[in-house]
Amino acid sequence: MTSKRVGFVGLGLMGAPMASNIAKAGWKVTAWNRSGAAFDHLTVQRAASVAELRNEEVIIFMLPDLPYIEEAAADLFESWRSNPPRPGTTVVIMSSVSPTAVQQFGETVQQASGGNAVVVDAPVSGGTAGAQSGTLAIMVGATQSQFEELKPLLETMGTTVRLMGPLGSGSLAKACNQLIVGTTTAALAEAAELAERSGMDVEALYEVLSGGLAGSKVLDNVGPRLSAKNYAPTGPAKFMHKDLGFVLTSADAVGSAVPMASAAIDLYAELKRQGLGDQDLAVVRQTIANLSQISSASAGTN
Repeated sequence: MTSKRVGFVGLGLMGAPMASNIAKAGWKVTAWNRSGAAFDHLTVQRAASVAELRNEEVIIFMLPDLPYIEEAAADLFESWRSNPPRPGTTVVIMSSVSPTAVQQFGETVQQASGGNAVVVDAPVSGGTAGAQSGTLAIMVGATQSQFEELKPLLETMGTTVRLMGPLGSGSLAKACNQLIVGTTTAALAEAAELAERSGMDVEALYEVLSGGLAGSKVLDNVGPRLSAKNYAPTGPAKFMHKDLGFVLTSADAVGSAVPMASAAIDLYAELKRQGLGDQDLAVVRQTIANLSQISSASAGTN
């Protein structure tokens, strides 16, 4: 990269601290966000539209899913079609998106930019705590040269930055991450409900589990919220259902059996049906509790 300038789109729970960390590392960040309130506590320059970022060498998107990105980028693409960007412009998708859809998006960007812009997918894991501390894990789908050029920028946001393969590979790695996080969180929630209904203290259970083979970062990070039944959102649970859909689609494309993902996506679909999708991922415990009540009521009528 010839300059330490970057455009950033999406200043939500994850995007705001990520953009802040880039700025703290000495980069000039120009950002766009639908809500202006996001800029109140950020030392970044505000763009009136995504199209204003057209001359930035790198433009990062951190929005909930690819359709949101496509909508936000529409005026940028229109601007590029009349006046193509400089060669080597890079669009970095750091959201959790479909591995196949991001490859198609790469073709759209190439066409809109007259071949001057490329797409790199670099989704993240670590939650809002990792975003705030700059310790995210970042999974990159790019060429080796693209990765090496972007690595100094990505390292302002994360401490584990790895090239996973070509475009789409980062999103596939994130789908695998979500498979593990989603099923582990559900298993911990299930264990909590079973323990509590049996008269056991959930915090004591999690403490002993953390010292054995069942210990994990998921238990460390989500366990306290599960045991306290604290469902204030650090990230909406409904996105897990979306991400598990990417697992199933990717598995179908290569003929890989994913029984855990298949079971989990049904559970998170139930979570959404119960109207809990906007709460924290830990709310899957409430989903299981609700299912238990239904089961108990059904047993009582038999």
